Amino acid sequence: MTEFASCHSDAAGPLAAAGAPVVALVGSPNVGKSTLFNSLTGARRQVGNWPGTTVEVGRTQWRLPDGTETAIVDLPGAYSLDPQSPDEAFTRSIVLDEDPPDLIVVTVDASRLTRSLYLVSQIRERHTRVVVALTMSDIAARRDIEIDTTALAEQLGCPVVRVQPRHGIGDADLGRAVDIALREPPLPPRPVGVDSDDDLELADERFGWIQHAVEAATRTPAAEKHTWSDRIDRWATAPWIGPLIFLAVMWAVFQLTTSVAAPLQDALDQFFTGPVSTAAISVPGAVGLGDPWVQSFVVDGLIGGVGMLLTFVPLMAIMFVLLALLEDSGYMARAAVVTDRTMRMIGLPGRAFLPLIVGFGCNVPAISATRVLPDSRHRILTALLVPFTSCSARLAVYVMMAATFFPDDAGNVVFAMYVISILFVVVVGMALRRTLWRTMGSEPLLLDLPPYQLPHLRLLGIVAWGRLRGFLKTASGIIVATVAAVWLLQSVPVGGQGSFANVPVQDSAYATMARGISPIFAPAGFGNWEATGALAVGFVAKEAVISSWAQTYAVAEPTDLHSPGDLGEAVRADFAESSGGHTTAAVWAFLIFLLAYTPCVATLATQWREIGRKWTFFGVAMQFTVAWIVAVTVFQIGRMLT
Repeated sequence: MTEFASCHSDAAGPLAAAGAPVVALVGSPNVGKSTLFNSLTGARRQVGNWPGTTVEVGRTQWRLPDGTETAIVDLPGAYSLDPQSPDEAFTRSIVLDEDPPDLIVVTVDASRLTRSLYLVSQIRERHTRVVVALTMSDIAARRDIEIDTTALAEQLGCPVVRVQPRHGIGDADLGRAVDIALREPPLPPRPVGVDSDDDLELADERFGWIQHAVEAATRTPAAEKHTWSDRIDRWATAPWIGPLIFLAVMWAVFQLTTSVAAPLQDALDQFFTGPVSTAAISVPGAVGLGDPWVQSFVVDGLIGGVGMLLTFVPLMAIMFVLLALLEDSGYMARAAVVTDRTMRMIGLPGRAFLPLIVGFGCNVPAISATRVLPDSRHRILTALLVPFTSCSARLAVYVMMAATFFPDDAGNVVFAMYVISILFVVVVGMALRRTLWRTMGSEPLLLDLPPYQLPHLRLLGIVAWGRLRGFLKTASGIIVATVAAVWLLQSVPVGGQGSFANVPVQDSAYATMARGISPIFAPAGFGNWEATGALAVGFVAKEAVISSWAQTYAVAEPTDLHSPGDLGEAVRADFAESSGGHTTAAVWAFLIFLLAYTPCVATLATQWREIGRKWTFFGVAMQFTVAWIVAVTVFQIGRMLT
């Protein structure tokens, strides 16, 4: 197979040597394909018990049991080779390429065998090597479905191997089957006795072939067995109770996130303000770099910025674990069903909820996840709405502000911000549909509901750590660069008698630039340069807002975001002054503006890649305008009521 390049691609691990056999891993969404990829290779691909998990291509090395090195490729989920989305089209292009993979492993859901085998029927019409990996056998067993893999292999004309990738069972058997198949010539195409140009006749023939194979290899109960998943779904997907359950679940997530993380944050902060800062002060002096500006840059700039980032790592880690638990349990797919009615209001299918919920972790992968949507207009609209979802980077600012101004209701305030985030998505989405996309109709929700399952601790750890590591990898460089830039601007004197690195912050270039834009925000109650400067820095990375404040006020980072200390006192005083005493109204206006205004540069770069320059610029202007109008409205109404 020739090397392929795509914006969809990502290297999930060490790449195989040139010339190694290429194994393509394909399958319907939510059959355990990416979990199998991770189990076989030790990679850390995004996994979850919900459709649309794999939106990029993973490539890495896979050593077979006999030591043979292969290049395994995890392709986006596809129900068939008749594409309904860009990802399915990409999968088709690889499978049907003139130089196809050396072997295709098709993951098949044992509990939904008939549907899963349609993709097998299409691939078996090609002259290629095929191995079927049978997943979800435990689910099938609970439904009293028995599958004879030997008989199924005879019917399909290719090897069938039973695997349980969540537990690493069957990996070696699959590797041996692949090794044997690679040593054999490609399988001849299965005979098709109808006109291949007639799509309906061809589909009927395939389903007939599938039905014959299923009847010969399976034994099912006479009556359909209702499982405990079915009984839970009577409540979880009910029209009125379902949304209430969803809100209660999300409230619990944010309450746990904000409360459990507090002692961990405190411990991390003490570590950075104690031993790390002490070492940073002493080491430069010992090597002849004891100049005050060096100490200021290292301690106040780099250590303060990175330390700030790491103090709210527990917040994100806990949230990522809880979201991974909801995904692996199967609940997130139900959430898509519950929100389908709301999605239809803005002209989007229910599964558009899946990229949106990813946005509560990070907007970057959420925008990439819009590839699962078949309609280009749906992808553009969803990508424009994703930045209104409150990513985890904003969470630290919410917690600090809530603890500063609403200490007794901090958890409820944070939860309210996420509810407001959902309202932004709905209202802005409805407005865009009724203006730019008036002719766009809604689609019915077609979604396989995976069975509920007990979350696997190892998989929870893999998913949570993968997301946390990705965040740190992306954010750390941005944070360091941003903090360094802020320090430099605050070190350059513009007025007064100061010198470089020895200037009151109010006389620095940073303050001068912030004062230039602060009048724009005066109607919203936070027209002080300290707040507007932090918002400007937040354009680069929302998590840098707190560090820029700490640098501005020349105070230490808060020892605990739930007890912001000197930083909280300084922020409280400035908001009281800039709002004319209407502090509460100004704080809510600031929080709402922080939620809705222009996303970080990484998000913009992803939007540019996925929906193009024109729509990215449109999104920037739209978000800033909406954020400013709503913030001003909130403050002005709040000022009149207080």
